[in-house]
Amino acid sequence: MNIERVVLFVAGSVVLISLALGTWVGQAWFLLTAFVGLNLIVSSLTRFCPMVIILKKFGLKHGSPFLKDPAK
Repeated sequence: MNIERVVLFVAGSVVLISLALGTWVGQAWFLLTAFVGLNLIVSSLTRFCPMVIILKKFGLKHGSPFLKDPAK
């Protein structure tokens, strides 16, 4: 798995979880959804994503999120 796939997976998961929490627990959880969306927009414009730095430290490499893994 590469960095881009992990970022997409985590962002999508956080959005869905925060939407569920906002619906069932409290509307303040919708702010987390807004934060993730804003972070995705800023990352696309500035090419800076804090999560990428963390994932690089874990040893993940960059790659296309839409190509099949060559290892399979």
